[in-house]
This record gives sequence, C-alpha cells and structure tokens, in this order.
Amino acid sequence: MDEKKEKELEGAPRKLEDFLSPREPIPQGLYLILALSSFAFFLIIWSILTYGRFVDPLFLPSPGRVFQAGVDLFAEFGFTTDILNSVYRVMMGFIIAAILGVPIGLIMGTFKVAEAFTEPVVGFIRYMPASAFIPLFILWLGIGDVEKIAIIFVGSFFQLVLMVAVVAKNVHKDMLETAYTLGAKRFQVIRKVLLPASLPGIVDTLRIIVGWAWTYIIVAELVASASGIGYMIISSQRMLRTGNIIFGILTIGMLGLITDFFSKWLYHKLFPWVE
Repeated sequence: MDEKKEKELEGAPRKLEDFLSPREPIPQGLYLILALSSFAFFLIIWSILTYGRFVDPLFLPSPGRVFQAGVDLFAEFGFTTDILNSVYRVMMGFIIAAILGVPIGLIMGTFKVAEAFTEPVVGFIRYMPASAFIPLFILWLGIGDVEKIAIIFVGSFFQLVLMVAVVAKNVHKDMLETAYTLGAKRFQVIRKVLLPASLPGIVDTLRIIVGWAWTYIIVAELVASASGIGYMIISSQRMLRTGNIIFGILTIGMLGLITDFFSKWLYHKLFPWVE
C-alpha cells in the first residue's frame, strides 16, 4: 500500500495548471499546507477586524480574548465536564441511530417492498425539525440525558436511513446477477455481494451523519439543561459573554473535526482500495 501511495505521489501533477484538473492527486505536503492556510486566512481576517477596532469587542472579541475566555472556562467553570457531557450525548444519539438506521436503510434499498412501506414515512418525518420535538420529549422522557440523546437521534436517524438506502441502491445490479448465475442463493447474494459492496458508502455516510449529529447539540441542550457546551453557550448569551460563546462554538467545531479525521482514517484503513 505504501508503494502504491508513493507511485501516486510520483505521478502527481507538478505544474500549477495541473492542480486544477478534476480529481488529480496532489502531494501530501501541499494538501496539508493548503488546509492550514484556510485556517490561517480565517484567523488573519478575524484579527484585522478585532485588533483594528473595526468591530465592537462586545460583538466580536479578539482571538486573544477568546483564548483567555477558554482558559477561564477550563480553570474556573469546569468546562471539561461540559465537553464530556456533550460528547456522551452526541455519540450515544449517533450510535443508536447507526445501529437502527443502517439495517433499515439496507433493507429499504434492497427490497422494493420495504422501500414502498418505509420510504414515504421516513421521508415525511425527516423534514420535521428536531427542535419541534423538544416539548414532547420533555413530557415523555423528562429533562435528563435521555431527552437530549433522543433529539440527536431524531436529527440523525431519518437522514441516515435514506442515505444508506441510496448506497444500497447504487450497487450495480450486474454484480447481483453474476452471483445468481454462479449459483448463489438470495441470502448469500445479500451477505457476500450486496453488503460488502455497500460498506464503503455506509462508512462514508456515517462520517457525514456524525457531523450532523454535532450540529444538534445546541438544540438538544437548549432547554432544561444544566451542563454541556450548549448550556454554556446559552448561559453566556444571557451574561453577554461573547468570548465564551465563540469559544464554545469553536470547541464544537474542533470536536467535530476530530471526529471527521478519525472517520476518514478508519475509512482508509478498512477500504484502502477505494479512491
């Protein structure tokens, strides 16, 4: 695998115009430089606006003030506990959605009978905003972690089912027919052809959905919460602590980025043959 990567890098374009060719590989070092440059550009613009006094610090504190706000959150307000609580809620909601959603999506994408029975309902519910379920979930589940996990589950599950169903549908029918021709039974075709062919797409779908799950944490912790990043952000808004709000938002982004990097690493480890 390492030799293959080295050959790809050797064959990577070296001219500037070649870098803009669709799906052409670029050296890993250049990729890293460009990725870091995007963050540096954002930081430079932010610094110009704040240190140059173009924006009132009440509305947009400087990077230094936000950093100091983060230090204070960890040192004085137990922000580590808030982070751990939010990570637990997001991961539990996502894992439950994955455990239930992946099999249902596979069945829906494999059998037209299942698609006809489930897709209209799933498609109908997925357009309902997760925040609309908060009053009901508080009535049904109380105000503990279960209610917040349920919000994240609802925000992730129905999207996941439809995306996995699309992955299963996109498996070439020629592969299935070839398996039947070679004497495979119906269950064998599903287990040895359809499922392996769908796995890369399923893992990639899970990577996208876990990102969506992180976007629901503020909604989940918006009402009747006493801990979590979302709770900290809402509390800071009442006290006009803009630095805390921005640091909380950046923390969610960083946690999501770590999750995304781990998902990409797992994808390449499990499916090194996929481009």
